[in-house]
Formats: sequence, structure tokens, C-alpha cells
Amino acid sequence: MRNGKITTFVLLGLTDDPELQVLIFIFLFLAYILSVTGNLTIVTLTFVDSHLKTPMYFFLKNFSFLEISLTSSYIPRYLYSIATGDKVITYNACFIQVFISDLCGITEFYLLAAVSFDRYVAICKPLHYVTVMSSRVCRILIISCWMAGLCILIPPFILNLNLKFCDSNRIDHFGCDAFPLVEISCSDTRLMEQTVIICAVLILNMTLTFVVLSYAYIIKTVFRFPSVQQRKKAFSTCSSHMIVVSLTYGTCIFIYMNPTAKEEVTIKKVVSLLIFSVSPMLNPFIYTLRNNQVKEAFKDSIKRTALLSTK
Repeated sequence: MRNGKITTFVLLGLTDDPELQVLIFIFLFLAYILSVTGNLTIVTLTFVDSHLKTPMYFFLKNFSFLEISLTSSYIPRYLYSIATGDKVITYNACFIQVFISDLCGITEFYLLAAVSFDRYVAICKPLHYVTVMSSRVCRILIISCWMAGLCILIPPFILNLNLKFCDSNRIDHFGCDAFPLVEISCSDTRLMEQTVIICAVLILNMTLTFVVLSYAYIIKTVFRFPSVQQRKKAFSTCSSHMIVVSLTYGTCIFIYMNPTAKEEVTIKKVVSLLIFSVSPMLNPFIYTLRNNQVKEAFKDSIKRTALLSTK
């Protein structure tokens, strides 16, 4: 290091205990394989099955792509670190990791809001659904989610790039993240910390408010349905999305708004691990196990594959 310029960081990971590292490696490896396989299956099914060519599954396909990108930004590098003992990551690779993970994470929140709008139109305005949620509108919503994520990310990321590191390059985390980098920086980080908190609060409040309002109108509309069967069907189309929303917002609010979580580094690392490994693994199961159309599409694809293999 010279004049605050460094070329590498050392990622300390979750633990130095060899036995725990073996358990963590097995758990993360299995979670990563399940996550990628499950989400890739959803992406593939939405491409090949004609019954899944609807706006809801168009959003689900993009959400699954985001989940693959999010978990792949951290988990493979940490698995490599555990397997080889090589904890060193280059400066450029570190900030690329920050950029990709943050962009995917922020975009995911906006995409969840877009899905809630889709559910609102489907249940509250069913006669106008095909017109409102046209292919063009869906594409615009997806592009808008990515652009909003990029615009929100740029200010704190530029501040992050300007951080100087003088005394230490050891990051107490399993991956590069804004807060661990701030902790080891010798720059004045007050502006950086305030910007990250403001951006996080804005993203969470804006998207969560939109989701809550959408579901408030949905619930109000559903309770007006005359039959219990209609109500069950309406709620079943939203249940998977509501579970994913609860998991995603719950973990992020815990990190950014819980004072204890900010003080306890270990807790922050464990919760981050949930975001980057467990959530992407659970989401495909949440959507498929509670969705008959996806299950039928999966069975049909298995049958077609079996028939092709026998020919």
C-alpha cells in the first residue's frame, strides 16, 4: 500500500474453524446448485412452455435470472476461498462484485413492485388486464427496473470507489460489501454512510409502499368476491409473491434498520448469507410448489424429454 492505493483485499470469511468451514462449504455448495438449477428451470420453462407466456411468468423469468446473478456474484468466490484457502481478491474484482450484487439486489426490489402491480391489474382490473399488461408494457417495466437500480446505485458506488485504504486491507466478511469496506477505510466515510442509508431507505420505502398499496387494493377487491372459491383462487395467485416479498424485505430491513445488526458483524454476515444463498434457493420452490401451472409445465417437459430419449 502506498498513498492509500491498494491492489488486493483479504476476505476473512465467516470462520477460521476448519470443521465449520467444511460444513459451510457443503451447505453453500448444495444451496448454490439447488438455487441455480431451480431458477434456471423456471427460466427454461417460461421459454419453452406456451402456457407460461403470460406477464406474470415473464416477470418470474426475469426474477429468476436476477436470483442466479445475485447468488453467483458471491457464493462461487467464497466456495473457492474455502476450498483453496486463497482469501485474496483483487481491488477491481472486489468492486465488480459490489457493483453486480448491489445492482441485482436493488433491481430485485423494483421487480417485486412491478409484480405486485401485475397482480393488482389481474385481480382488480381483470377486463383490462390484456390491454394494460401488454408485451410492450412488460418490457418497459423490466427496463425501468434495471434503469432505476442503476440510477440509485451510481452515487454510492462512485463514493465507494473514492475510498482510501491506509492501515488494513482485511475485510471482515465473506465478500466485498459497502459497509465492511467503509469499516477499514481511512477516508472520511460520513458522506458515504449517509448516502448508503438514504438510498437503502428510499428503495425500501418506495417499493414497499407500492407493494403494500397494491395488496391493500387486492385484499379489498377479493373480499368483495361472492364465492369462497373465487377468493381462494385469487389469494393463491398472490401467495407465492407475498412470501418472497416477506423474505426479501424482512432480511434487508433487518440489516439496514436494526441497530443491533449494525453493531454485530457476525449477525450481519449470517443475514447476508441468507440473502445470497438461502433466499435464491427457496424462491424456485416457493413459486413451483404453490403454482399448478409451473408444476404442470415441469411435468410436461419431463414427459417430452423422456419421449425424445426413447426415440
